[in-house]
Amino acid sequence: MAPMDRSALAALLAEGIATLGLAVGDVQQALMLSYMDLIQKWNKVYNLTALREPHDVMTHHLLDSLSVVGPLMRHLQQKGQSGDAAFSLLDVGSGGGLPGVVIAICCPQVRVTCVDAVSKKAAFVQQVAASLKLSNLKGVHARVETLSEPYDVVCSRAFASLSDFVVWSASALAEGGVWMAMKGKMPLEEMAALPEFASVFHVEQLQVPGLDAERCMIWMKKTTSLTA
Repeated sequence: MAPMDRSALAALLAEGIATLGLAVGDVQQALMLSYMDLIQKWNKVYNLTALREPHDVMTHHLLDSLSVVGPLMRHLQQKGQSGDAAFSLLDVGSGGGLPGVVIAICCPQVRVTCVDAVSKKAAFVQQVAASLKLSNLKGVHARVETLSEPYDVVCSRAFASLSDFVVWSASALAEGGVWMAMKGKMPLEEMAALPEFASVFHVEQLQVPGLDAERCMIWMKKTTSLTA
């Protein structure tokens, strides 16, 4: 990445963070730029993203992932766990670590596990954790339905339908835990098709700086019935 490109990208990142109202320090911003460097360096090897232009990677991936940090932090605060290093999050179908790596950088108190069925993508996340010295991040090569370790939050970004997401990851959700699904347009049909053991308890619109596209977050929890 050329120096001018990096300067412009750093400014774009800082502006996006300010627009989102996040408290993300200079060290964390530098880590995100280094993460972006790794994505671009290893993209051809790991097939991480179809996007090639740094500006597009910044807006469509990093800033898009950053848009969930505020909602996640509010959830942690509501649970009284904003400073609890034991709080755990599973990013399902993480690919190159989005949004998991961004969450791990911005929320060092959260233990982030990125799971993907493609071994080289899980290996890339492990490489990111080592390169950026993120002790709260790890990549796991597995199908999510084989996981049984409980996580406080199970999240996904453009992974699957809501129904498939909750069915496949149900065994990984801790008692009292929540699902956090990033979607584009409001998935009304998917919400109506959820299995009886899962229900939506909150929906919020996400505004991604520099991205003219609909985004929303669907929060779900386990329940005995859709009306419980």
